[in-house]
Amino acid sequence: MSLKNLNAIKKNHKVFYKKLRFKRIDQIYKKFEKNLSLNKNFAVAVSGGPDSLALAFLSKIYSIKKNLKSYFFIVDHKLRKESTEEATKVKKILKKFSIDCKILTWNKNKFSKKTQSEARKNRYKLLFSECNKKKIGSILIGHHQDDLFENFFIRMLRGSGLRGLVSLNKITQNSNINLIRPLLDFKKEDLIYLSNNVFNFYVNDPFNKDKKYKRIVVRNILEELEEHGLDKDKLNLTIQNLKKSDEVIKFHVSNNVTENSFFHDRRNQLILNDKFFNQPREIVFRSLSDMIKKVGQKYYLIRGKKLEKIISLIKKNSLKKATLGGCLIKKVNQTVILSKEK
Repeated sequence: MSLKNLNAIKKNHKVFYKKLRFKRIDQIYKKFEKNLSLNKNFAVAVSGGPDSLALAFLSKIYSIKKNLKSYFFIVDHKLRKESTEEATKVKKILKKFSIDCKILTWNKNKFSKKTQSEARKNRYKLLFSECNKKKIGSILIGHHQDDLFENFFIRMLRGSGLRGLVSLNKITQNSNINLIRPLLDFKKEDLIYLSNNVFNFYVNDPFNKDKKYKRIVVRNILEELEEHGLDKDKLNLTIQNLKKSDEVIKFHVSNNVTENSFFHDRRNQLILNDKFFNQPREIVFRSLSDMIKKVGQKYYLIRGKKLEKIISLIKKNSLKKATLGGCLIKKVNQTVILSKEK
């Protein structure tokens, strides 16, 4: 590296550290550093909103302090005509702070649906592809405390069980890549403060006001509830307590899978013995759901009603053969055999 480039890097590092002289920014960063325990290179998903820009700033400082390499990616979904221009603008602003962003573009084919759900799926596909190329095992994403609350109420409206209600975790794994949410304990106002005081900029997504999306309806309801005295700290405490209960169930699910299932390498089949189903309902439900997701190699867990029907048939000893979640499920004597559907 040339002396000129080295001096430029030192100068830019000073810009970041200078921001930490502000007490509130320093407190936010210290909380972020405590929440994140990475010692390997990582990627950061950036959208241009205040949460993701705050994440870009915090993760850049973290990578400097820990001497790690960080990669920053912006996904242009092209759902709005302004999206490409906004992605380019965000890239230029971050470049001033020595944050090099690569724009990943979703090129929709004629079969793709122009929806936020479809865009989200393809967003992760693009991010995973880049991470696999660079052999990166972790992606930081900007979900924060308000996202945690919104997810909780959306799942409640769907009639989700405990796992669904607390499904937004700090770390989840997909395609052997860790999705890390280090901002889940952070309030939206802190992230807006960071974006304003560091970059003096963030993108206002018009989708955030479109009431045809359930998330926006729930967001508006939460704002109304807050005006009428909703204590978000107590709501957060409730969610954290539910997460602890969820961890207990996960422990028993793990034991059930370990003790009562066997993978046959030669036949490429997962074999479940009768004890696998001789457990409390929630343990059986989650255990089988996880196994079907693993064997079927699907991103999402299957819907509850379909799985409940399969479990009921197995317990009544009336299941012969069924397909679910990309899996072929067969009952043979006292065992259930899962194999990938061809």
